[in-house]
Amino acid sequence: MKSLWNNKEASACGKDLLRLRVYTSRLLGKHPSLVLHGGGNTSLKARIRDFYGDWQEVLYVKGSGWDLATIEEGGFAAVKLDALRRMAALPKLSDTDMVRLQRAAMLSPDAPTPSVEAILHAIIPFAFVDHSHTDAVVAITNTPNGQARIKEIYGDKVLIVPYVMPGFILARHIFDMVQHVHWAKIEGLVLLNHGLFTFADDAKTSYEQHVRLVSKAEGYIKKQKIKIAVANPKPPDLLTLAGLRRQVSSAWGGAVVAGLKQDPRSVGFADLSNAMAIASRGTLTPDHVIRTKPTPLIIRADAAADVDAYVANYQSYFKRNTDGTLKPLDAAPRWAVWPGQGLVTFGRTIKDLRIISDIVDHTIEAIQWAQGMGGWKVLSEKDIFQMEYWELEQAKLAKSDKPLPLQGKIAIVTGALSGIGKASVEALTAQGAHVAALDIREEILKAFRSPKVLGLVCDVTSGASIIAAVAATVRSFGGLDIVVSNAGSFPPSRHLKDMDAKTWDTSLAINLTSHQRMITAAIKYLALGIDPTILIVGSKNVPAPGPGAAAYSAAKAGLTQMARVAALELGSLGIRVNVVHPNQVFDTGIWSKDILQQRAKHYQMTVQEYKTSNVLKTEITSKDVAQLICAMAGPAFSKTTGAQIPIDGGNERVI
Repeated sequence: MKSLWNNKEASACGKDLLRLRVYTSRLLGKHPSLVLHGGGNTSLKARIRDFYGDWQEVLYVKGSGWDLATIEEGGFAAVKLDALRRMAALPKLSDTDMVRLQRAAMLSPDAPTPSVEAILHAIIPFAFVDHSHTDAVVAITNTPNGQARIKEIYGDKVLIVPYVMPGFILARHIFDMVQHVHWAKIEGLVLLNHGLFTFADDAKTSYEQHVRLVSKAEGYIKKQKIKIAVANPKPPDLLTLAGLRRQVSSAWGGAVVAGLKQDPRSVGFADLSNAMAIASRGTLTPDHVIRTKPTPLIIRADAAADVDAYVANYQSYFKRNTDGTLKPLDAAPRWAVWPGQGLVTFGRTIKDLRIISDIVDHTIEAIQWAQGMGGWKVLSEKDIFQMEYWELEQAKLAKSDKPLPLQGKIAIVTGALSGIGKASVEALTAQGAHVAALDIREEILKAFRSPKVLGLVCDVTSGASIIAAVAATVRSFGGLDIVVSNAGSFPPSRHLKDMDAKTWDTSLAINLTSHQRMITAAIKYLALGIDPTILIVGSKNVPAPGPGAAAYSAAKAGLTQMARVAALELGSLGIRVNVVHPNQVFDTGIWSKDILQQRAKHYQMTVQEYKTSNVLKTEITSKDVAQLICAMAGPAFSKTTGAQIPIDGGNERVI
């Protein structure tokens, strides 16, 4: 590991120590092998004036919820240093009371909640303190003779602290340990199974001391010449993946996204002969258990049975360790080892998935390092349980946001670059779904910036293109629950006596046949989905056709009839099929300004009068249709199939 310190960048902070604290915190955060997704914390001791102008000795400490890689000055809470030191001397203090007292000692009530390790930072007698969960140091301590190895690497330059639960207990333990420590003689604290602390009275020294100590651990591991397993992936088993995702969703109590990791290292680890045994021993650091659960799911021959066994084992783990006052968390796994395929991660959002994936990447490497140094030996089950059911974590979960209506659902939307399709993608993601947005135009690849949207180029008149798009959706998100079959076109107006074969055939290909191809390709995955549904975008022209629109009306009528048959055929698989019939949705591509003016003039109306020429005298937009589609995809329509719902403001001919 190399220092990222840059004199020019540091000089830009001037004499502002808090800005310098932000700078070096971000330097630590740039090393994913040091901190991951909110891990680690940093602090600064300073003398500042309070609201009344009085001088106060404070500890600026990283606030809960902030990430070192992106932290700003507002991410640090200023806490009265004397109050923190007095807390350290208390014989006993619950972590809940500790958090309450820390907040009471803050100079600003608007600042974030201080780190649970604020007291520990306070008792270290240096201005700058840096703490990370360095992979290298923690991996070494997760071996049978880890403490001896740390001693071999650092000698007397670090104080070795046996594992103690984070929070007040850890702070109090170290407070007792350091009463007679000569701080000038040590360069850091190594917390077994937890991480590394360094400190100094200037930012550069504390940061570079951290880098230097980590580099020593990395160098030690490198000397062991440990090989990290790699292997080439096999073609993904998407049906098993979709079924696995459904089982995990059931255990979780809500739809999840599943990510199949088939990079060479993930596949190599999954294919290790002892992967099942070593992966099931525990986490890299106890902090990770909140994200990953104590152990991964091991997939053998029957994924459904494997998930059931995992749930039963987790429930037994809870019963063995609870004191009778705790409420069990969901029993669903957060990642899985799948020999022959790779690793799988699970989460309610794509963001959760990426966080877990990063943690897993670091974990499997650390496991193999430890195996090469005598064996992967982690904390006891009881220690891991205490972290997972820590009172502070329980409090966070109690305050967690309520899931969105379509949280974790996976959808495909065709014709997604504009109009109803684009609005549907936006509405579905706003309600928590993850969406594959399909369109024939390449602009679809960059049309949506949300990580919950996968843009795919797809020609819906090509069966092969549709099959590939459906497979890519399942490969990316783990399954399929919702199909919004929307792609269509409105051909030029022609009476039957003037109808040419191309106009007729093109309309049927896009407005009818493409929908059949999509449904057929999606069925096997929808059958493994969560409350699966197909939503067909029809037209008012089905119940109320008009002259000159035979090619369009006939195709949409055939589409509606096909949807009715699909509802009959797919009901036994639990798949709902419903149709929405929009009319005069003027913000779609088929309604140009010129066409609107022409149609309004034909009916001797203004454009606005024409737009609202329905029973309710209201204008219909793509967003209105998208909201109806979301409602029909959700629980309110869970018992409805074969329905045709108009969204037209009330059309007299239809009524």
